Amino acid sequence: MSAESVDIAIVGGGPAGLTTALALVRADANLAERVVVLEKGVYPRDKYCAGAVGGRGDKILASLGARPDVPSVPIRGISFRGRMGEQAQRVGEIGRVVRRIEFDHALARIAQDRGVRILEQAPALRVEVTGHGATVATARGDYRARIVVGADGVGSLVRKAAGLGAGALRAQVLELDTERTASDPDGDLVHFDTSDRGFSGYYWDFPTCVGGRDLVCRGIYHLRTGPSDLDIRARLGARLAGMGLAIDDYKNKRFAERGLAENEPLVSGPLVLVGEAAGIDPVTGEGIAQAIEYGSLAGRFLADVLERKRELAGWTEVVNRSRLGVDLRIRRRLARTFFGPSRERVEQLLVTSPAAVRAGCRHFGALPAENRELLDVGWRTAGVLFHSVLRRSISKALSGTRS
Repeated sequence: MSAESVDIAIVGGGPAGLTTALALVRADANLAERVVVLEKGVYPRDKYCAGAVGGRGDKILASLGARPDVPSVPIRGISFRGRMGEQAQRVGEIGRVVRRIEFDHALARIAQDRGVRILEQAPALRVEVTGHGATVATARGDYRARIVVGADGVGSLVRKAAGLGAGALRAQVLELDTERTASDPDGDLVHFDTSDRGFSGYYWDFPTCVGGRDLVCRGIYHLRTGPSDLDIRARLGARLAGMGLAIDDYKNKRFAERGLAENEPLVSGPLVLVGEAAGIDPVTGEGIAQAIEYGSLAGRFLADVLERKRELAGWTEVVNRSRLGVDLRIRRRLARTFFGPSRERVEQLLVTSPAAVRAGCRHFGALPAENRELLDVGWRTAGVLFHSVLRRSISKALSGTRS
């Protein structure tokens, strides 16, 4: 069977892939017939994910006229717990918690209404780079494309075809949905708990709506920067037991996440990476709004490439220079500080500074920053970073003395 020719084949029908397609047709409606989205599942299909969509993601989709109207829980603030105490702040609506089974399905239907062709039950089996593009072999036929967009998540086949490894910043994640308990914060807050120093990560409790029921999505996020034999299920189980919950009573959903690596290309020949295939926030694992932002950038960029206004090889630079790229670079650098020797000082900052938590709320919600908060956080953060650098310098000096 001969391969069907298209200009762009998007591998993966999640938020990154669908937003790429939507942004393409927003740039030029005629591009809809030149694009195909290859989705391995059948909508509505579930996707393990805590489901928090930051305000920036919804604003981008709204600008495309594509904000899905699905059951959700509004988020108005953030609650944080460390060993030294707890801090909770609200600044107004900053996002919502959705269920991916509903969110992705609705977004796909919006894309289809715009003329985007989505081929379901079409898992990518192979990606082969040719002289004039690449061919994606799927369970439903082969597609020869000038450009292949890898929006296929943490196990990205397109990423592997580009010759990239798994990445240095990988996370193990386990989540489940339970009823509320008396210890839970208010239902309009997303809660993070870093009080357990036995692993590089945190626990979370997000309000969620499952089949009309108000529940709490709980989980554990562990950032791996090397080999690890941590039993995340045992740790989460112990935490749940302290709440009077038994982990075996709930469906355990295990998955992985990948943070954006340093100095890693996001394009190789005709292959372009977006969303988690490229890399997301390694500190919190936040991914939906970032996937949407990747897609918005990629759609506009690829429309220019097809019109010969830009070169595909410039994709990495486009991401790096964008607001998203700058944000991810900062978070990547913070990962060492947040989960390293200075963790206690970072926790102290978040517990003792309402301004820091409010600033985090505003950032998540894409709300304007307040100068007073930024000044307060800046001084405190400078102290934490100075301590971190000093500690590493002393450790390096002592190591050199011993040798």
